Amino acid sequence: MDIRPIHTEADYDRALERVDELMELDPELGTVESDELEILALLVEKYEEQHWAISEPDPIEAIKVRMEQMHLKQKDLVPYIGNKSKVSEVLNRKVGLSLSMIYNLAQGLHIPLEVLVQPSQKTAV
Repeated sequence: MDIRPIHTEADYDRALERVDELMELDPELGTVESDELEILALLVEKYEEQHWAISEPDPIEAIKVRMEQMHLKQKDLVPYIGNKSKVSEVLNRKVGLSLSMIYNLAQGLHIPLEVLVQPSQKTAV
């Protein structure tokens, strides 16, 4: 077992090749091969997190995507945000989401709180 940190794309590719080889072997738990597979998988995961992390979506974009998925119009957000004017202001990034709006949207549209509590990435002009 010759395991090294993954610093480059070439290291990453070699680690993935070895993971594939070990997966083909389907080693039993507790064997040298299964330990190697587990360690390599952790190294690969760490490398991927550092180099290709997927950030949480912008809260307003997440709301718009959910509206599209659920075939909702702006007026359908009134129960979660407030009056039609407030919905328009939020969607056009003129005002931010309040805690009550965040809670209501999370409950009503099933958008994770972690997404909604982030600052909006774009600001209105």
